[in-house]
Amino acid sequence: MIPNSGSTSSNPMPSNSPNKGDNSKQKLIAIAAVIVVALLAVNAFLLISYNKRGKVNTELTSQLDETEKLKQDLEKQYYEAVTELESMRGSNEELNTLIEKQKEELKTQKDKIDQLLVNKGSLDKARKEIGNLKAQVQQYLAEVNQLREQNQLLTDDNTRLKDENTNLATTLETEKMTSAQLNSDKAVLVSEREELSKKVSIASVVKVGDIQVLGQKMRKSGKSVSRKNASNIDQLNICFNNTTDNQVVAEGPESFYIRIVNPLGETLAVEEMGSGVLTNSANGEQVRYTQVKEINYNRDANRYCVNWSPSNLEFQKGSYEIEIYNKGYLAGKSTFTLK
Repeated sequence: MIPNSGSTSSNPMPSNSPNKGDNSKQKLIAIAAVIVVALLAVNAFLLISYNKRGKVNTELTSQLDETEKLKQDLEKQYYEAVTELESMRGSNEELNTLIEKQKEELKTQKDKIDQLLVNKGSLDKARKEIGNLKAQVQQYLAEVNQLREQNQLLTDDNTRLKDENTNLATTLETEKMTSAQLNSDKAVLVSEREELSKKVSIASVVKVGDIQVLGQKMRKSGKSVSRKNASNIDQLNICFNNTTDNQVVAEGPESFYIRIVNPLGETLAVEEMGSGVLTNSANGEQVRYTQVKEINYNRDANRYCVNWSPSNLEFQKGSYEIEIYNKGYLAGKSTFTLK
């Protein structure tokens, strides 16, 4: 539409229109600049964020790689250690008990490290504990080897002692057999010696003979007279002769044990008058004797006498036996009768 020329005084707009266009343009430029700046800032922020995220991703990847590496290292060390410990088992109960204890401690240590590896912030601590695990395994292996060596020494000692005991047992058995043989030989020698001694003793017995026994009555004068009645005597006079030269018997004192047996079979004996008991060397029996006669034997033929005069003793009528012993053997015997 064509403006009305008559109304120019009432509308001033046509004269200002170029300035308004410039302002709009400038505003648009300013807005565009702000937008550009904002876009640049966003781009810069996104770029920085991307870079940071990439760095974080790199760090996370690195951490994951190291965690996996540590896990693999841990698993390898643990199972190698368990395998080596198992290979050291034997028949010794103490050794096997130690290995079981060490395996349990290693399992506890492994579980502890596994927990540290789960926490990404504890990798350094986990790495340190893995190092400690290595040292722990070496210590355990050293302990097991030391115990094995000790057990081997004990086994060697036991084997040596067993061999020594076997040798000792063999030696002892040999010595027992030898000892038994020696004892047997000794017994034979003792028997032979006893037999020889018995023969020598028998040979050394001084035999006696011509044994005579007289009943006697003592007179007030002190002299004795012979009587045959038992009721009229108060003592017995016993005389005997010794044998002549006996080359087995050495000269010196000899004892003759006189035994008088009354008609009742009783040995006349009074301890206060020298009676006692001897051992019969022929049979080992105990023999009661009446009196002892000591002589000094000189290999000459001599006659010896002894009186048996017990007080307050009544002699029995009948036949009496008399035995004379020397060195425990019967050297002679005889009989006599009282009426």
